[in-house]
Amino acid sequence: MEGLLTQFTPMPYKLVPTSQNHLTPVDNLSQPQNDREITLNGPGNVLKLLQSQPDLQSLTKCLKWLTPNNKSLIEFDIRLPGAEAAKIINVLVNDIIPHYWNVWTGSERSSFDRQRKLLLRCLASVAGIGALVTRLRTLYPGTGEAQGTLKTSLEQIPTAELTNDLIDFLEAMLEKDNVVDIIWTTSFIEPVVSIRKAILWKEFVSLLAGGRLLSVIAEAQDRHKSTDSIDKQSSWLGNGQLYSAWLGKNILFMTVHGKDNFSRKHKDAARLLSRALTLGYTDQVVQAVLSSVINGEHQHLEMLRILFYDLAAYEQKTVLHTAIRLIAERNSSITQRSGSVGGLAALIDALVTDQTHLHEALVDWLTGNYMSSFNIGIHGRRAVLAALSPHPGLVKIALQKLLNDFGAKLYIKHTPILQQEGNTQTLLLVIGHVFVSDPDYVRSLVRASVYINAISNRLAASSPRAQFFGMAVGSAVSAMVDPPDKRMSFSMDDTSKDEITQYQQLTKVHDSVGALEELKTMAPQIDVLLPKKATKDSGKVIGAASKAPSAMTSKIFSIKEISDDSSSEDDSLPVYDRADFDDEEEEDEDPTLVQRNKSTAPVYIRDLLTGLNDTDNYDRHRLALLASPTLIRRKAHFGTEVSSHLELLATALVGLSDKYSMENFQSLRMQGMVAVLVASPLKMGLWFSTTCFHGEYSLSQRLSILTTLSLGAREIAGYTSEDAALTGATSEPLFASQKLPEKYHSIYAHDSVAPVTALASQLERTLIAPMAASAADTIAGPAVLRVRNFSSRMAVDAKRKKPLANALATIVSDGFFFPLTRLWSLQPRVRGPHNPFTHPALLSHFLKSLALILHAAGPSTPALPNLTTEFFAFLLSMRTAALAAPPVLEALLFGLITLLELNGQRQQALATDCARELLDTQAWVEGVFERIGGGSAEGDRARGLAAGVLVRVRECVERWEEALRGEMGQFV
Repeated sequence: MEGLLTQFTPMPYKLVPTSQNHLTPVDNLSQPQNDREITLNGPGNVLKLLQSQPDLQSLTKCLKWLTPNNKSLIEFDIRLPGAEAAKIINVLVNDIIPHYWNVWTGSERSSFDRQRKLLLRCLASVAGIGALVTRLRTLYPGTGEAQGTLKTSLEQIPTAELTNDLIDFLEAMLEKDNVVDIIWTTSFIEPVVSIRKAILWKEFVSLLAGGRLLSVIAEAQDRHKSTDSIDKQSSWLGNGQLYSAWLGKNILFMTVHGKDNFSRKHKDAARLLSRALTLGYTDQVVQAVLSSVINGEHQHLEMLRILFYDLAAYEQKTVLHTAIRLIAERNSSITQRSGSVGGLAALIDALVTDQTHLHEALVDWLTGNYMSSFNIGIHGRRAVLAALSPHPGLVKIALQKLLNDFGAKLYIKHTPILQQEGNTQTLLLVIGHVFVSDPDYVRSLVRASVYINAISNRLAASSPRAQFFGMAVGSAVSAMVDPPDKRMSFSMDDTSKDEITQYQQLTKVHDSVGALEELKTMAPQIDVLLPKKATKDSGKVIGAASKAPSAMTSKIFSIKEISDDSSSEDDSLPVYDRADFDDEEEEDEDPTLVQRNKSTAPVYIRDLLTGLNDTDNYDRHRLALLASPTLIRRKAHFGTEVSSHLELLATALVGLSDKYSMENFQSLRMQGMVAVLVASPLKMGLWFSTTCFHGEYSLSQRLSILTTLSLGAREIAGYTSEDAALTGATSEPLFASQKLPEKYHSIYAHDSVAPVTALASQLERTLIAPMAASAADTIAGPAVLRVRNFSSRMAVDAKRKKPLANALATIVSDGFFFPLTRLWSLQPRVRGPHNPFTHPALLSHFLKSLALILHAAGPSTPALPNLTTEFFAFLLSMRTAALAAPPVLEALLFGLITLLELNGQRQQALATDCARELLDTQAWVEGVFERIGGGSAEGDRARGLAAGVLVRVRECVERWEEALRGEMGQFV
């Protein structure tokens, strides 16, 4: 028993000085860091401040302290791997970017240029890019898992917005051509040991050239391309062609701007190029790497040759073949003059030099069955042959291979004619080159069995075109080695003779290696261009992906003659802009020009609440109202910041008044309330239902609460796109011809149709249209006389919408419907004869809201039988009030037809459970239909609804009678 009792030690009471103020204003608590100097003395202090939801001023000081070129940092560098750096980068990626980046790149992006550059500079490292890619990967863990996590369109919105912010951040970081060079220079500094340098560079190569960055962004865009939450122009980081071209330009910049650590830098660039060739876009990478030499900057050739030789042998062959094909295709429209061929031959010779395996690769390309070698035109093969001409032995080997293929029977029979034509042209070119250097070798070859059999097989071929190639080669070679009286000739028409003459001219073509300057005059300069990034609005979410522009575009420059007065080689080097995150440290701003009290859009929920309640500051109040829908939706599934302030947000938005007559005030307020409801449907559905009846609010505020419940329920059920225009979320400005003058537009366009009324009217037309079509078909006559257009199954499937999980079906009874009906039934006893909820406007709005909520839940709702019984009894109890007010009558009929339509698949059960209600409804609606006169818009609309109710009630009764007759027939 002794261990169960603990001695209590009394603590002395300390008196607090009376001069101390125990109450602190709320305004001072909301911004505790603006009124005191922030001291940053280490990474631990910075990490703690970043985790405490810093304001803009505190965040700017933290980012400035973390900047790599900060002179006060001696032992800490955020670019180098380490435990403290990893924690800070994790906070920047997971907290700061989601909170601030959307605001910094919005409509007021010019005000946050400094903050954007500081943040980009802090994350421009291997660890920073890796953290961004990892964050994107966690949003999309896998195809199977993603299908289980993204169940509804409602849950895709925060993921899409966060994805768009991360992609936009990566675009801003990687848009320049010198990004890789800057990261290599800054991240691989002397304090890093050689082993860690190799590991870091291997990780960086895997991120950029290994496809990790490209694949995760492409997957993210593909996941959301079917929704409206992606921008119309997709990111170039997810387009393989544009991304590969950008990577090639960075490899080029890194190669030609290496001064310190020259050999090591080229080896690292070669590793990056080697991995980039495996992305699947070899053409874009090679063309970007060779773009400077092709455009006339020949001083880069030596450095590119070093980069080329650092590759593996098979990769060198790949680059060489791709370069020949790309340059030859680029100049395919140029006249086949010796100068153009000589420039290409000079480039090939400069890359190959004395490398034996590359000369063998040229022979294989010239004699092999590569379709690319035949599609580029004859001038490309002429250039390769000119590059091989200093090596007669290799040219003779090529001649032997070409002649063997030319005369092979299987080759003649099965090879495409286009390929045989290219082989014939190449054979004649090679024979001409060999005849110039060694005529005796050609004469002995002509008398050999290989040549004789080749011509014989050609002339014996079944294809006329194959026979023609044999005639062309035989007559051309005979004209070279035989005297005029013994030359081979064939009888043919004039057209064939002219073509044979052209083939004979190929043996007289003798190209040689020219100068690299000739490449510049062969075709317009090329440049790799990335799509311009449009400024996005702060409240706009990036939407569906579209077709990206072409990766490689041609850009024509005017050619001017420039004097050679300057002898410096560095003057001809291109001038590259420094990246945004690598600018020199800006000088401190002039204190006299800085506006310290400028209001900015809130990035935290506590700032949003303060702005909504601060009605004395117009700018702050307006920015908070504009940002409330987007900010609440973005953070609804991002931590507990929204969930812990839901009731405060709802209270602030419901009680908000238009003090300054803001434009679209009601629409913005409604969007914010709907966002609060969607963030936690069950909890906030009960809160809004209770507040509507127990709170001290005006009639318009109660109507707005009911509208929030209706629109929120439909959004939870998946009707987001249909209702977006009603809430003003996607409203587009009208043309001048579609608007009244400003003074009239503000009068007549201010009171637009209420969202609930517009939804009810649209649903009425949807429910009555099938009945009207059926009645028209009945009047039209027998079904045999009617003509019907049939659609294919593929067309029908293309128009059919993909089903989404209805998240409202499981919570509609406990969170929306039953709380509203039960609280309504308590009002007469609580408020007595002064019940404001019997007002016709509020009562009709209430009935339409219940009908819309029930329709949004759908026929698959588990609690549909209980909801039907409750709603049926509630509607019939309003018959007396409906006869006294036409709006209530219309709302009551709308509720009845919605209820009957919802139970269309269980009419027999409805007739069994609610037989009395159906008969009472039929009798009452028949009286209403006879009592209401036509001629007016309201009367016609009410008569149409009454007719629809009668049709559905009679269908239920007839279905029940048929079932009853079927059961009675068993006893007969």
